[in-house]
Amino acid sequence: MSGRSNILMKAKELGFKLAPDAPETRQITSRVKELEAAGYEYEAAEASLALLIRGILEHNPDLLFTVEAYHVSMRSHGTESVCEATVKVRVGDKVSHTVAEGDGPVNALDGALRAALGRLFPQLRRIRLVDYKVRILDGVAGTAAKTRVLITSTDDKREWGTVGVDENIISASLQALVDSMEYALLNR
Repeated sequence: MSGRSNILMKAKELGFKLAPDAPETRQITSRVKELEAAGYEYEAAEASLALLIRGILEHNPDLLFTVEAYHVSMRSHGTESVCEATVKVRVGDKVSHTVAEGDGPVNALDGALRAALGRLFPQLRRIRLVDYKVRILDGVAGTAAKTRVLITSTDDKREWGTVGVDENIISASLQALVDSMEYALLNR
């Protein structure tokens, strides 16, 4: 993906107009190369790529929301495991602090994020995660390995993919979830 011709072609497909020799095109190409070297993959995460391009073209526009804090935990309750996530989100001067339980830590985090944002952006209630893939990027590191998370989301009219990379699988998942919500809000 990181070649300039690939970036130009993909940007056009995503609705962006880039000139081949524009400084922004060079900046986007450089940033994609840098992120792909760190483990990001944009072929299956066009929404994350669109957000990256938008960020560079609009010179880091204000985000629609910011995750200020989060906490994910799991505890055993008899024979069952209980996963819980707490998310604190800021939208302008409004802060939403929510808790959700889920089938696993990522499901709980997704639920808490949706609950926090759903109050301010009700259209996000229609968004659902339809695929979640995890890949270990440097297996020799064992459980400390860098992890790439690819998420596919839908609003039942279209699907889009997002990506997150981190040594912490929950942090990588949150990156992909945040991109999914941000993309859904920008492309309604």
